Amino acid sequence: MALFRKQKALSTSETAPAAEKEMSFIEHLEELRWHIMRSLLAIVFFAIIIFVFRTFVFDHIIFGPRHESFPTYRFFCGISQATCFSPVEFELIAIQMGEQFFTAIKVSFWIGLIISFPYVFWEVWRFIKPGLYKTERNAARGIVFSCSFLFLTGVLFGYFIIAPFAINFLIGFDIGEASASPSLSSYVNYMTLFTIPTGILFQLPIFVYFFSIIGLITPALMKKYRRHAFVVILIIAAITTPPDVITQFLVGVPVYILYEFSILISGRAAKKYQASLDED
Repeated sequence: MALFRKQKALSTSETAPAAEKEMSFIEHLEELRWHIMRSLLAIVFFAIIIFVFRTFVFDHIIFGPRHESFPTYRFFCGISQATCFSPVEFELIAIQMGEQFFTAIKVSFWIGLIISFPYVFWEVWRFIKPGLYKTERNAARGIVFSCSFLFLTGVLFGYFIIAPFAINFLIGFDIGEASASPSLSSYVNYMTLFTIPTGILFQLPIFVYFFSIIGLITPALMKKYRRHAFVVILIIAAITTPPDVITQFLVGVPVYILYEFSILISGRAAKKYQASLDED
């Protein structure tokens, strides 16, 4: 796969790369620099907006799981009394000078990254796409939308499902007379762990599709190592989430469901791979 070939004119050959003109190493670095610059500008643009409206963002988004009006609590309380639960009350403190300021900057950057993720990934795709073969570009059609959708779905899942359960478990867990009064920085760090890593883990079907389209993964292989995959997923969930069993299962179980769904995706991709071999 010639990742460093750029497009001058579309090739009519199915097996030829998409570019006819070779670019020098310095030209590649220059082009990559502009892709990175545009991506950073998009992140900074949204980060500035978030920082300007930081009071609203913190009160209604970051601190949302602390309020009884949070949609997750209302949803489970609306199902039945048995599933109803409310947030544990706790006090947030700032224990370091400038902690509130630097925390606001950190939150602005992460939310700016989440909002601009579709554009950032589009910039990455623009850099990679011209070096792909025509069949590879056809196989990757719609990848920007798919990756963005899965990432944002994972972030929302982490925010609305993982965060309220994990916060209530971690804050509600007590040992004797000790009371939980987490720092603002600690709370924000955990909220970050609940969301962004989950969005990355939700990219599993994309990786499976591309590994299947080139013949590295088959549905039979994924079914054979299904149990091993479940253990690996739990280990990854343990690494990317706070160290408690509840959060690990809240992350691991949906990702494993995505793994089962990826078996179906792998089956369709394997058929395309076999068809390309037959054509050759």
